[in-house]
Amino acid sequence: MHISQARAILNSREACDIHYWTSKGEQQVALGAVSLSYDTRTGTRNIKILSSGQVRRIRDVCIFMLNDEEVYI
Repeated sequence: MHISQARAILNSREACDIHYWTSKGEQQVALGAVSLSYDTRTGTRNIKILSSGQVRRIRDVCIFMLNDEEVYI
């Protein structure tokens, strides 16, 4: 799926599984995460992992898989 489709899914605020790279190049998985907000200036979004309540900030361009579908730019 294209990054624009992934953004539309994330902006719907429904729970989804997000696979992304960290700033150190490590792969992380956020199962059952909901997007809280998106900053267009920096290209980052805050997500909340529902099972643990953790809030994390990730870059949209670092998302490589959403709901078991590969994301491309």
